[in-house]
Amino acid sequence: MATYFVKSAIKEYAKKKGFNVGSDTYDRLNKEIESMLDAAFKRTKENKRKTLKAYDL
Repeated sequence: MATYFVKSAIKEYAKKKGFNVGSDTYDRLNKEIESMLDAAFKRTKENKRKTLKAYDL
């Protein structure tokens, strides 16, 4: 499975907010992003387009 984000950026953001990130969080986040993209691609296809638009998300 591809990774759809930069782990260090997530870690840095969490640190700024005063939190740590558990290692299992990255796998779950990746699955959530993939699910969101799949739903957006479905909407794009239903609208007879090949270009993903922000409003498809």
